[in-house]
Formats: sequence, structure tokens, C-alpha cells
Amino acid sequence: MRPILLATLLAVATAACSTIDTGSDAETGGGSGTVVLVTHDSFALEQGLLAEFERESGLDVQRTAPGDTGTLVNQLVLSKDSPLGDVVFGIDNSFASRALDSGILQPYESPRASSGSNRFAVDDSDRLTAIDYGDVCINVDREWFAARDIPEPETLRDLIDPTYEDLLVVTNPATSSPGLGFLVATVDAFGADGWPGYWADLVANGVTVTDSWADAYFVDFSGSSGNGPRPIVLSYASSPPAEVSGLDDEAPTRALLDTCFRQVEYAGVLAGAENTEGAQQLIDFMLSTRFQESVPRTMFVYPVDRSADLPATWARFAPLADQPFHVSPDEIDDNREEWIRQWTDVVVG
Repeated sequence: MRPILLATLLAVATAACSTIDTGSDAETGGGSGTVVLVTHDSFALEQGLLAEFERESGLDVQRTAPGDTGTLVNQLVLSKDSPLGDVVFGIDNSFASRALDSGILQPYESPRASSGSNRFAVDDSDRLTAIDYGDVCINVDREWFAARDIPEPETLRDLIDPTYEDLLVVTNPATSSPGLGFLVATVDAFGADGWPGYWADLVANGVTVTDSWADAYFVDFSGSSGNGPRPIVLSYASSPPAEVSGLDDEAPTRALLDTCFRQVEYAGVLAGAENTEGAQQLIDFMLSTRFQESVPRTMFVYPVDRSADLPATWARFAPLADQPFHVSPDEIDDNREEWIRQWTDVVVG
């Protein structure tokens, strides 16, 4: 899940008014027909940007969103013999190995991948092209803690301290991509034998769990527009800029950079695509400067292109973690279902 509501508001406010920067090493135009883009349901674009691509490429883009990231991959696997579309966006590193092992993707190396996408390659097959990345982290409402003269937590272990009883809201890893990322972070932090005990301690300390990021952030979190009851929430390292009124203001929220899991999102050409050429052009477009620079404003994640400009507030309020927790895509794929089953036993009962 991306911050859907914020992305939608910003997408309307930042309507595109210039042509797409297609770059010197990629071709546009000459395309024809329809290309079907399959995404998760949190995909957001700057207003007018896709229409510009259609004008320049000659393609008509149709979009379909079967659900969240897990549902997206499941549906692509189930429909392998009759693909849902031509190109997919939104497979992340938690599901990358499953997508690759299922044979739902065909190779394509974009001429723009060398701008930064290649450093996130899952393997050398060129079947997944990294488009964006971000850190799933615990966020805190700084004003809530300052008003009560309570120190802000800093680490995962702090969250089980009685000082923070009944203050944390997270999302379910079975229904939420950030929730799965946070679960994986705790696996890396406490090991295969230790993470269930850590979650038992969180439960004892009053953690609450929601099914979606939007519910956790906009309903339960005290630092958002919802003014909920809990000042600690699972979100992103890039969430605080959305709460800043102006560049000179202080952010009222903060991401705890010692709690983060790095999430990477990929695009790929679907095996059996009816319009392979159009799918390739769409991936090139996702790596274009215009698209990459829109990613922070619409999906609140970092562009993979190192040269893409970031919003001014990000340097101050959206730093990335120096050492995010990490588990390989293969290990996640091998253990995902068992981890979720164990988590459910411990947290839900």
C-alpha cells in the first residue's frame, strides 16, 4: 500500500503541464494499438502524465488493478495462460521470487535501466525492472510526545517498553504490503526463533492491528489529519513531508530509521503479452525523467534514477535508513506463508 489518499490529493494539485522527457537513448512514437497495464490498487499518477505518454507514443493505455500487491501477484499467476495484460507494475521484493519462479514474466532490458534501476536487480534475467523504492518504518507524532514530556521511541525494542503501552498501530502482513515489510524487518532483527516472541511482547504491550495502511495512518494515528488516539504508526520514511506545511516548518512527525525495511517496486513485461512492444515502451516511460520525478509526489517513494530531482522537503524530512533490515527475496518467498501463519497465531490467536 502507498499513501493513497495523500497521493490522490497531490496528483490533482500537481497536474502535469510539460512534455515527457523521453531521454536521448530511448525511443517513443511509432507505437499503435492498446497496451494493458496491470497494477496494484495503490498505483497513482500525476494528472495528465499518462495522457502525454499516449500522445507521444501513439498507444492507448488501459489500466486494471486486481488488488494489493499479494493479490496482484496471485492473480497474475492464476491467469498465466491467459494474461490479464501486457505489462505489470507493483511487484515488490517481498513477492519478486514468486513472480519469477512462476514464469509470468518475459525478459526486457530497458536502455534506461543503467540510470539506477539495475542496482536493485533481483537476478540477471532482466524480467523485473526496478521503478521505485522506499523504507517502511515506524513513524511517531512528535507533538504528542512533546506535549506529554515522554521521550520518543527509537528502536524496535523500545516499542515493547511499558512506556509505550497502547500507543502503537501497525498493519496486518496478510493484507498490507507495509505490514509484510515490517514483519520481515522483525524476522531479520530477532531471528527465526526470536521474532514470534517479540510479537507476543508487542501484543502484551497493547499493539493494535488494522487491515490497511490508510486505516492505520488516517484513522488511528494521532499525527495525521484523522487525529486518532495512537501516536506511533507503521508507515514510510517518506511520510513526514506530507505533514509539513512549508519548507521552513518543522515536521510534526518523524520516521524511526532504526526500524526500517527497504521495499523495492518493479515493472515487467508479462509472458504471453499481446502488445510486447507497447509494454516495453511503457517500462521505458516509467524510467523517464518526468515519471521518475513524479514518483515522490504521487506515490511517496524514491525514484530509482539517481539524477531525478526530489521535492525540496525530502532532504530535510524524508531521509532513508543507513542500514535498513534486509531479507533476500528468495528467503521471503520460501517462508512468507509460514511467517504469516505464525504471526496470525501469535497476534490474532
